[in-house]
Parts: sequence; C-alpha cells; structure tokens
Amino acid sequence: MAIQGERIRVLNDAEPRQDGRYVLYLLQQANRAHFNPALEFAIEEANRLDLPVVACFGLLDGESGFPEANARHYAFLLQGLADAKAGLEARGVGFVMRKCSPARVAIDLAETAALLVLDRGYLAIQKGWYGEITKAVRTRIVQVEGDVVVPVETASKKHEFAARTLRPKLNRLWDPFIAELRPREPKHAADRLRLKSEIDVSDPDAVLAGMSLDRAVGPVKRFVGGETQARKRLKAFLKDGLAGYGAGRNKPEAAAASHMSPYLHFGQISPVEIALAVREAKGGDDDDRGAYLEELIVRRELAMNHVFYTDGYDDYDKALPDWARKTLAEQAKDERPHRYSEAQLAAGETHDQYWNAAMREMRETGYMHNQLRMYWGKKILEWSPTPKAAFERTLRLNNRYFLDGRDPNSFTNVAWVFGLHDRPWQRRPVFGTVRYQSENSLKKFDAKAYVRAVERLCAAEE
Repeated sequence: MAIQGERIRVLNDAEPRQDGRYVLYLLQQANRAHFNPALEFAIEEANRLDLPVVACFGLLDGESGFPEANARHYAFLLQGLADAKAGLEARGVGFVMRKCSPARVAIDLAETAALLVLDRGYLAIQKGWYGEITKAVRTRIVQVEGDVVVPVETASKKHEFAARTLRPKLNRLWDPFIAELRPREPKHAADRLRLKSEIDVSDPDAVLAGMSLDRAVGPVKRFVGGETQARKRLKAFLKDGLAGYGAGRNKPEAAAASHMSPYLHFGQISPVEIALAVREAKGGDDDDRGAYLEELIVRRELAMNHVFYTDGYDDYDKALPDWARKTLAEQAKDERPHRYSEAQLAAGETHDQYWNAAMREMRETGYMHNQLRMYWGKKILEWSPTPKAAFERTLRLNNRYFLDGRDPNSFTNVAWVFGLHDRPWQRRPVFGTVRYQSENSLKKFDAKAYVRAVERLCAAEE
C-alpha cells in the first residue's frame, strides 16, 4: 500500500541532486528496519533515481549527550540500533553511525546525497535538529511521519483540551492510517559505497563502555532493546495478555500490560503495526481491543498534540492550564503532614509502603504500571514544599529512571498530575481544585500482591 500523503512533507524547494551517490535517510525517531514509512519512502525514491539507500545515525555523547539520558537509556538505544543495523544491511541498505548530533551527521552525509529523507519526532530538541538541517542542506529534504497513527496536524490544528475532544477526531480519521506497509526492495545494494562508520554498534555493550555518560542509573535486565524484542513481546501479549485487558489493565499485580512503551519511545516498533496486530488478534473481545487502542492511539497522540502545540511543555509556568496554576498557588502555603526531600523520594524512603514499591519498580527495572504512575505523581505533589518544586521533581525522577521517560507521554502525564487535560474537582488542602488521589485508590487492586510482584522483579535484576 502507498504511504499516506498526509505523512509526507517536503521541507525545501530544492530538486534532487543529479550527481548524488545515494538517497540518505536520517534514522532518528524511527529506529527500525521494518514497518518504517520514512525508510520505505527512501527506498522508493532511491529506486526511482537508480541509487542505493544509506541510513545514518548520530550518537550524542559526553557533554553534548541527549538531555537527561543515562546508561540505562543508552543501553536500550544501542541494543535497538544493533538490531536495526542488522535489519537494514540484510535489506541492502547501508548504515553509518557517527559520534555527533543527528543534525551534524545528516548535514555531512547530505553533501553527496541526491535526496535527504527524515523521519519525525515532536520534541523541541528534534524540531531544533530539523531546523538546523533545513538551513544547511542544499539538496531536497522530505520528512515522513512514522511515529503516530494519525499525523498530529491531520488529527487537529490546535492544542486539544482533553482526550474527550481529540477522541472523536481520531476515531473519524484513523481507519485509513491503520494499514499494512509493504516492504520495498532496493534495486541497488549500498555495500559498494564504502562509507565508513565511526562506531560499530554490532557490539552495543562495547559502545556503551566507551561512552562518557551518567552511569549511576544502569541498564536493566527486564527489557532488551530492538524491534525483534518488541515484536516478541507484542506476540506474547496478544497470546496471553489481550484477553481480559479491558477489565484487568488497572490491576498491576496481574501484569496486564503489553510493555510496548519503551519500544515505542525509541521508535523500535510502529504504533500502526501494533494497532493492526491488536485489531486482527484472535484473543480478547471488542472491549479488550478498544481499551488497548484507546491507550495506544488516543492517549498517546493526545500527548503528541500537547508537546507539538505547547512551547515550554517541560516548564511549570507554561505547561499547565491557568486554572490549575492559580488554584495550586492559592493552596501553596497549606500544611503538608509529610515532606520528603528528592533524595528520599528517589530512594523510596517514605511512610507509604505501596508508593515505595512503585518507586522501587521504577528505579530498579525502568518501568511502572500505569495504574501506579498517577498515584506516584500525586503523592509527590502532596509531599513537596511547593507545587512548582513538585512538578520539577516529578519530571526529573520520571526522566531519570523510566526507560520511556523524556517522551511526549512523560511530559504530558506529569503535567496531568498538576491539572493538564483535566477539570476542576472539589477543593481540598494542597491540591486546591486539582484532582486528588488518596490511598483509597489502592483498594481497587491487590496492593499487597503488587508489592510481592515488585520484589520478584527487583530480585531478578540482582
């Protein structure tokens, strides 16, 4: 099937270079060799121009490293890149990896490229790279969306108030976008180009060992990066986890989760591929499929909408609605029965054993069940000296320990704790009219069984 036109944007008026040696694809957000619209578009164009395809990746390291990324994040990223490299080369696509920014490697290699193809992310740092590339590259640049089901501007031209305002728009639009993506076969293999990488990512552990980065938060055993692992987990979820998902997804002790979020964050699997698989799965019923697609498409793409249309989505003074900041300011001097430092929070040293267990799961395994994430965040607001300090703490902890941190979902979910995409509720101390979450919410599931599950997960990390 053809790539939907809404996914394709031409970023300049240049024509392809007649003397170009290859079509260049900057592998940045979509770190995979299959079900990747940008890659398939690059192969289509290369075949039309009678050229091979080269994919490139810029690895940020040291002081120029990706903001807040640490050894945990880089280990997962490198595992995925090793998988992507093998998959690309098996398809006849070249792969070049250098220690520099994504913009720098694209600009350098575009000097001898007929055409530059970009995939697309929605964070400010990514927008900055695309702007830098567009200013410097003289050949034709085409950007192809592959990180959402419905492209953000197609779904909505404005910042959406809540899931209930975006949901009907997505429901009307998503069927044509949930479609198979046929792999194209390159006419020309890239191995004769003899382009050299500075990094051989085939051994991700060796690459990680040679990097200058924060190693205080280390890799986890619970998750291994790469599209091969992503598909393996998806297959297992469809077989054993989808049936009953609608009713069981809010029971963390039951482990009713697909665990796709780290793989989606690093672009190691397509959300369209997941949506197709869920729709076609034999297990589960319409309620199960609907509940999963609500999270995969509506909730995830609401987050994309938020970061795309919000300047300062990581800033307390810019990310929240006015009513929320106002009511939190009115209650800012309220007495807080419990106060903890950020170090105490990170160590899970609070009076709340269930909160501590959630923090331990996050700290030790890089993941926390969605049912606990909101409780976790609401308690940080309750236990911090000011609402702004709470927002900044929540975001730092989120981005430091979660494998899927530093993501549009992360920025949006943290802001939700403080009133984003929500409405005023009954006024109470500290929270004002921002939604409160009490310990009673833990009665909706077997909290003691969850603590035991966390103990098992953390023991497996030792």
